[in-house]
Amino acid sequence: MGKKDKEDEANESTGAHHLMYGLNDVPPWYLCITFGLQHLLLSVGGIVGMPLLLAPKLCMGNDDIGNQGRAYVIGTLFVVSGISTIIQTTFGNRLPILQGSSFAFFAPILSSLALPHNKCPDPLPPGSFNSTTTLYNDTDGSIVDGEELWMRRVRETQGSMAVAALFEVILGMTGTVGLMMRLIGPVTIAPTIALIGLDLFASAPFHASTNWATAIFTSTALIVSSQYLSHIKVPFFSFNRKRKCHVIWVPAFKMFPVLIALICGWTLCWILTATDYLSPDPADHSYYARADIRIAVIHNSPWFRVPYPGQWGAPRVVLSGVIGMLGGVLGSTIESIGDYYACAKLTESPPPPKHSINRGIMMEGMGCVLAGLFGTTTGTTSFSENIAAIGVTRVGSRRVLQTAGALFIIMGCVSKVGSIFVTLPEPVMGGIFLIMFGMIAAVGLSNLQYVDMNSPRNVFAVGFTLYMGLAIPEWVKGNTNAINTGSPLFNEVFTVLLSSPMLVSAILAGVLDNTLPGTREERGFTKWENSVASDFSDNTDQDDYSKVCYNLPFSTNCRLAKYLPFLPEFDDRVRRKREQELEEQTRRTEMGLRELGVEMNLLPSSVV
Repeated sequence: MGKKDKEDEANESTGAHHLMYGLNDVPPWYLCITFGLQHLLLSVGGIVGMPLLLAPKLCMGNDDIGNQGRAYVIGTLFVVSGISTIIQTTFGNRLPILQGSSFAFFAPILSSLALPHNKCPDPLPPGSFNSTTTLYNDTDGSIVDGEELWMRRVRETQGSMAVAALFEVILGMTGTVGLMMRLIGPVTIAPTIALIGLDLFASAPFHASTNWATAIFTSTALIVSSQYLSHIKVPFFSFNRKRKCHVIWVPAFKMFPVLIALICGWTLCWILTATDYLSPDPADHSYYARADIRIAVIHNSPWFRVPYPGQWGAPRVVLSGVIGMLGGVLGSTIESIGDYYACAKLTESPPPPKHSINRGIMMEGMGCVLAGLFGTTTGTTSFSENIAAIGVTRVGSRRVLQTAGALFIIMGCVSKVGSIFVTLPEPVMGGIFLIMFGMIAAVGLSNLQYVDMNSPRNVFAVGFTLYMGLAIPEWVKGNTNAINTGSPLFNEVFTVLLSSPMLVSAILAGVLDNTLPGTREERGFTKWENSVASDFSDNTDQDDYSKVCYNLPFSTNCRLAKYLPFLPEFDDRVRRKREQELEEQTRRTEMGLRELGVEMNLLPSSVV
């Protein structure tokens, strides 16, 4: 047994769970591709879910034109997700976080499409105006074909989204988000992150219910691979110039548990489909577990197609749509901040500094602007599922997510390849989600280790916010017409804001934690701020390591940098200013004591 194996065995015996590849590590290129493919497969179901759900509301029919439109939009979303991921991991917060479609924008988009002028018209009789294609008398009185029918609606929703996303860019650029983090501690972050997973409790069973046997089989494969077989090494052929062709032993189950589980579940669905065990009748619930129901997406996709901004026409901005999208932007921002802390914890990195958070939110806003310009039908945000995958695979390398972003861009341009992943059966994704969402909730609750949970104020704050974070959104979703401010625009905004469990929990927990009496130690700030020291060896400088993790890959040392809240020099300037103020206060205190001593010496001895 080699020295490395002995160290690994010692770490495991003491309960340490170090990452195989840390944030700044660069795995070999072939492992980057494999790990990146694993993240891609995990997220593809959630990414394509939004455009597929919105397709009927966008008037995309089930004919060839509608299916081709779905394929084009999905390819565009892959490209934008890849670009946003590369931008975020390179110039944003620099954490290994995948960017994908955000369900925070689902409600405002539906509200916009529900307006009278966006209702889907009935098709005109065949042969109308001597046309061989199906025509429609749109609500604006124009006669259009099926392609223009859905493109007009995409232009309206995406124009509003691009404008609303500028607000998120401004939040990060001005440092407003970073300043908010002074008031956000473990009591606020714990329920917020936990509700990212708890809010999705209905999503995993919904996908899994199409065929529970397949979903449980997939979950079991993931559990066995990641937990029971993680120490088993399997032989792989390798080649290098020194040893030529040789065999290496690799902990494959520990490295690729999600990929193994997806392949096992996907294979089972193909077997059940080929044997007609799953019903071919769309009216049967098990039909949606078949592996061939989305084959039409492959046939309708061209081999190569490069998406570009304005491909559906010039985006159209509507005031009501912009205001509605602002609610989605705010909800997405709060969720993303929780994701940053969860990702930093899973990658064994220091908590992200303010400049990193500011930059992350700014880049997410730019990603949403790109989504609006390209026309993806939705915005982009951090993907919680992929953050949880880091905890399972123990691979937290930034380079892996950059590779995943490049793979997304390739998939979006090579439409035939990308559309293959759209055929991933629902119960397979449901089985993966059953494990992943629980891990997200557990990561959030683990932040309570820094908080004094024997304190009644903390027990009340955490319990109340967790419950209300689930109760209020659930009631709002079931009573969408109950909010009546007298203005349809504000009704839409409040509905979106109160429909986000993470946003409700963050607001309630933040208010309670900052208003209820309690010391910083009681609230968990003291242990939380000092927690990183115990996560690294004694010879590791925390400040230097934080700079390696979160500073930009190029020098930002210029005169203006110290005035820009999204650059490291801004935090350094603030820190130096505080140190100077402390030194000045200490100097004045010492001078005062010396003057007092002189005065004491001048007094008569009898007085002294």
